[in-house]
Amino acid sequence: MEVSIIVIGDELLIGQVTDTNSGDIARMISPVGWTVRNVAVVHDDSDAIRNAIEQALSDTDIVLITGGLGPTKDDITKATLCSIFGGGLHLDEGVLANVENIFRRRGLQMNELTRSQAMVPDMCRVIPNDLGTAPVMWFERDGKVLVAMPGVPFETRHAFSQHVLPALLEHFPGRSVVEHRTFIVVNISESDLAGMLDGWEEALPRGFHLAYLPQAGYIRLRIDAVGENRNSLVADLNRLSSSLSAIIGDRIIASEDLAPEEILMRLLKEKGLTMGTAESCTGGNIAHRMTMLPGVSDVFSGGIVSYSNEVKIRALGVSNETLMAYGAVSEPTAREMAEGARHILNCDVAVATSGIAGPGGGTPDKPVGTVCIAIATPETTMCDTLHLPGNRSRVIDRATTTVLVRLILALR
Repeated sequence: MEVSIIVIGDELLIGQVTDTNSGDIARMISPVGWTVRNVAVVHDDSDAIRNAIEQALSDTDIVLITGGLGPTKDDITKATLCSIFGGGLHLDEGVLANVENIFRRRGLQMNELTRSQAMVPDMCRVIPNDLGTAPVMWFERDGKVLVAMPGVPFETRHAFSQHVLPALLEHFPGRSVVEHRTFIVVNISESDLAGMLDGWEEALPRGFHLAYLPQAGYIRLRIDAVGENRNSLVADLNRLSSSLSAIIGDRIIASEDLAPEEILMRLLKEKGLTMGTAESCTGGNIAHRMTMLPGVSDVFSGGIVSYSNEVKIRALGVSNETLMAYGAVSEPTAREMAEGARHILNCDVAVATSGIAGPGGGTPDKPVGTVCIAIATPETTMCDTLHLPGNRSRVIDRATTTVLVRLILALR
């Protein structure tokens, strides 16, 4: 089954807001074997919206719209949908009760524009929006379905996963069984990995596909499988997963679709260890990535953002002599930062970063993208110097991931 997505909003076309809804939807429909055929981003104009909808309905049986459903006058999607599917707008008492309840909980006063959220097209079926005031609307024409959802990402994700996708699966039942296996692969480039797996990939049976999904610092490698019999499909998928693992070897750090921080948290819990961080150029990003995980308090002791040399000295015990002799961006400094964090935070292992994220601050000896890292364990402290490409945010993100992966490999 192919799906068209239409994302509405002038703010998207001028770069004020980034579209994340289409990616979220694509990730949610992939496990059921559906794919996104096209994504159209259109501005708040009735003709543009209408043309996009008509084109999408001619291309696919399912059209998903996000955005254009707010209470302001530039949100004209509902009127446009009426012109396409017929009928007018009427007050939906269920939607109105939901809007009133949300405003009451938030301690806000409703006005006529807010009340207009409860006006819905005659030809639609209303689907609950548990998290917001804009209704989710389901339309049908000639055996095809269009669903209009709010543009607020967390509302869209919730409405689609909890209400819209189950309803679509019921409306368009399929016989195909879909299964996936995901591997997290490190210490190899995408091209080298593809070369390593060339013969294996060529021999894949019908219905199986290998997808390379590179991230900053690692590769998500996914086997997609579509068939008619689940037991047979799972057996073949298990066999192929085993042969794939044998080829790649210890470059695989997980056989599940997990982020490096999730893998690390599991490993720390398994070994009964705690960790801490001492960050300069990454500015607390390693700690942030770890503390976004539920249950991480069992293994994460804390972090110190030692951006200035003074804080490196006073909070972490880095010696002034080391800073004078080697500079803040150096392996000796990173070593003392990690060892100091391990002592101050009373944890089993600690990591440290010190570098030049840019865009300024680089020198011929230490250009932008130079990041020194260290991992301190009870037995030893390992140091390395990275040379990372990209802008400031990319250097920080890549350095963060590299440290997490290096600690995983060290603990394994």
